[in-house]
Amino acid sequence: MKIKLFPLLLIILLLTGCSLARGTPPSPPSDAAAVIDPTSSNGIFILTSTEVTEGGALPKEFTCDGSSATLPLSWNEAPTGTKSFAVIMHHVPGPGDTHWYWVVYKIPVNINSLEKNSTGMGTLGNNSVNSQTVYAPPCSKGPGEKVYTYTVYALSAEPQLSVPASDVTRDVLLDAIKSITLASAALNVTYTR
Repeated sequence: MKIKLFPLLLIILLLTGCSLARGTPPSPPSDAAAVIDPTSSNGIFILTSTEVTEGGALPKEFTCDGSSATLPLSWNEAPTGTKSFAVIMHHVPGPGDTHWYWVVYKIPVNINSLEKNSTGMGTLGNNSVNSQTVYAPPCSKGPGEKVYTYTVYALSAEPQLSVPASDVTRDVLLDAIKSITLASAALNVTYTR
């Protein structure tokens, strides 16, 4: 009985080892979701900042612990046919929960950046912190690192909204642009208090 079991175990080990040797990587560790990759829906349209890199720590200046400045952003390689842009900054603290801090839309097509504390470059929607049409800096609560995502959308037209800007939430804007989004690009940053 021992002799029959040994060859079976040897075959299982060889098959497992051979499948990994052929280029199939092992399953990622369970904490692999914490790795943040750059996001571009078409692989070309890119969002960057002079103040932080993809996956980097958001400087205190751009949070409620600093001067509450808006992060300078720039994007390039917008697809042909782009007529306007929209920008959203949000954070997902847990399943089924999303907070948004900055909603800007109707950004003219000739604009490819938002400077620190820029104003007048589009229309502001509301934020989930105080429901006002202003940038609400992140003020993360609870221990640990939080991930905040800035996303720029290249749009084939200006969004058509039937509500005033004060009622334009992240979800309202996303619904209005879902059929006119040509590409999107994201910049993920972290902050720990």
